[in-house]
Amino acid sequence: MSPALTMIKTTPAETGIDPEVLAACIDACFECAQTCTSCADACLAEDMVAELRKCIRTDLDCADICETTGRVLSRQTAYDPAITGAIVEACLTACRTCGEECRQHAEMHDHCRVCAEQCERCAAACEAVLAALGD
Repeated sequence: MSPALTMIKTTPAETGIDPEVLAACIDACFECAQTCTSCADACLAEDMVAELRKCIRTDLDCADICETTGRVLSRQTAYDPAITGAIVEACLTACRTCGEECRQHAEMHDHCRVCAEQCERCAAACEAVLAALGD
């Protein structure tokens, strides 16, 4: 059991979102933030760094949005579904955008391939939360 799921199950507050779905998204968000940060750093070390500017920017934007989303989703007390929906939508958009950008460089840079894959996992986790909010 992940620490996020443990915390969700031990808090007296409830959001009405399946704890497993919520914890999977929290974990995916934090993992994606780390991966995107590392990808941006790896892009900066490449000889062709000028060609990777957009990739670096989308990596850093996605990392910030994922980090914030993971933090907001970790809060159960006084839960607001409108805020949750908005932040998860933003995270989904950032992950799709970053994943598409990194996918363009994946054949040349392994770090971009790894990042694109993690962005796809995080996007899927965000979609699951949005589906749960719609229920």
